[in-house]
Amino acid sequence: MKAVSLGLLCGLVGAVAATATEVKLFELETAKSFLAGTLDGVAVDTLGRLQLGAKADRLAGFDEPFLFAVAAHPEGWVVGTGGEGKVLLVRRDGRVETLLTAAEGQVFALWVDPDGTVFAGASPGGTIYRIPPHEPAQPFTATGETYIWSLARARDGRLLAATGTEGHLLAIDDKGKSSVLFDTDDPHVRSLVVAADGRIVLGTAGRGLVVELAADGTGARTRLDAEAPEIVALAAAPGGGVYAAAIASEASAVDLAGKKDEAAAEGGEPQVSVSTGPTAIGSRPAGFAGKRAQLFEIRPGGRVESLWSFDDETVFSLATAGGRLWVGTGLEGKLYAWDGDRMLLEKKLDERQIVALGAAAGGDLFVGTTNGAALYRLAGAEFERAGTYSSAPLDAGQPARFGVLRFRGDLGGGGLQVAFRSGQSAEPDATWSDWTAARKPSATGEVSLDGVPPGRYVQFRAELARGASGRGPRLDALELSYRQENGKPVIASLTVMEPGQILVPAGFNPGSQTFEPAHPNRDGIFTTLKSVEPGNDRTKTLWKKGYRTVRWATSDPNEDALLGTLALRRGSDGQGDWFDVAAELDDDHHGFDATVLPDGIYRFRLTVSDAKANPPGEALAAERISEPVVIDHTPPRLVSAERRNDSVTLVVEDDWSPLVAV
Repeated sequence: MKAVSLGLLCGLVGAVAATATEVKLFELETAKSFLAGTLDGVAVDTLGRLQLGAKADRLAGFDEPFLFAVAAHPEGWVVGTGGEGKVLLVRRDGRVETLLTAAEGQVFALWVDPDGTVFAGASPGGTIYRIPPHEPAQPFTATGETYIWSLARARDGRLLAATGTEGHLLAIDDKGKSSVLFDTDDPHVRSLVVAADGRIVLGTAGRGLVVELAADGTGARTRLDAEAPEIVALAAAPGGGVYAAAIASEASAVDLAGKKDEAAAEGGEPQVSVSTGPTAIGSRPAGFAGKRAQLFEIRPGGRVESLWSFDDETVFSLATAGGRLWVGTGLEGKLYAWDGDRMLLEKKLDERQIVALGAAAGGDLFVGTTNGAALYRLAGAEFERAGTYSSAPLDAGQPARFGVLRFRGDLGGGGLQVAFRSGQSAEPDATWSDWTAARKPSATGEVSLDGVPPGRYVQFRAELARGASGRGPRLDALELSYRQENGKPVIASLTVMEPGQILVPAGFNPGSQTFEPAHPNRDGIFTTLKSVEPGNDRTKTLWKKGYRTVRWATSDPNEDALLGTLALRRGSDGQGDWFDVAAELDDDHHGFDATVLPDGIYRFRLTVSDAKANPPGEALAAERISEPVVIDHTPPRLVSAERRNDSVTLVVEDDWSPLVAV
């Protein structure tokens, strides 16, 4: 929010007086500011641009509490669930069929051969099931491992399995016989992908390593040693490279509190916690101060490029589809797409965690969510025909009148309409006004808020529509002008400093000695004056004989510039006329030569006004009167002196000040 000259908003209409010298703006021009609102069918990139998002179809929702894995199938899609350990086939017509109910309870890994044969890794227990087309599921191999995290096909046809808690990469032949292809020093091989040229790339949980092996499983080389401890996902990159997501998150599926060599209790199973929902313990080590998630591209030959980092998002899944890298996150259900140099927010789903992504023929992306479990499809490069962006309630700080909303961007042959409502409560409720009818922007890109009732809060709802061609509107920034209802200034304090004390700028140099930097005490010894307000580096206190200084503290609820008028009158009975001392004071103090005033008791009156920042008739003022102040220039007088024997009796008088010493 910032203040601007009214001249910059020529379209500010009746709701804001034309003579006002200042209005303020709500500005939305960054990804963070846009993401505070609600997105439905629209996307936001990191440059703060709002546009229609990729088209998403919700294919199915599931009764199972958690979904962990998704894979394309010739007849649709298969999903692996948690809680009951089911593998479900979602047919293209939306019908759902149960292919497997595994006793182990969790299915984290799926692989589907071109003929439709499904392999499912069940945990804990490490059994891999084989489900031929239209045949019942059968155990394929008992690996002896605790967890099966990922499955893939090697170039030689063997099934590869990433496992924990022994950190093995297994190779399994067509008879179900398994062998350890690679043994890591970490407790988990957490992710797995086979590159286009057959290279096998795996990611570990423990030290956060990406290790590359030749197609036959030999020649292991570490390509990335990430700061974060878990490589949660891998995906093939163009040109034979690999994308990797490293996380250190409270929301990981694996608790990495113990390393492999200290994981096993006495004679018992290794201690690993498996997520059954959003309350997972996670992999973030105590004291870890790095990013929550980082994305890397590991190119053929081993060169690593850091693509992006997330401060607040936890990455759960990666996939390449339609020529783009897709990133699924939680705990807010955000789906991002990498466009080569920045991250775009393409979807924000109602389900809170996007845990599985995969590609299908034609560039389609399928998205598996948990909390709750659902399956979506994003159709290639097709974008939504319409979408809505609803801003968060915008807080003007106090009741305000609203002017215009103005956008910067390009309609792209599409349509844009905006509706508004206002209220006094922070969250919209029944006391808010109704939404206005949707309004189209003018030729200058402005939408009037005429008729929107004054309120402390305002909200807008932008409806974007795609035209006959192109993606539709792209909004680079949105600005909504408002002017607060004028509030009365406040005088928090009004005090008169000690006689002779004055305030000067902190850099003032009293070279002429007209101003004394020290003040004599009653013994004639000079002592340096201390600042009246500790920590005040704007002014300093000096001494000038005969001067008095009045100081005050004021504020204005609208942050308007204030001008003050200082007056005084003699007497403490509240009678008599006020006489102006100074006017149009824009500082917080005023010093003057008090020797022109007769001795007596005085009161000072400060009046401050915001007339400079408001049109005639709308200005407000505040007034405050000081406590009684004694002005006394006359020194004490000796009335009499009488000597009696060895003593002297003196009579000394002063009309205005108490005598404290002789």
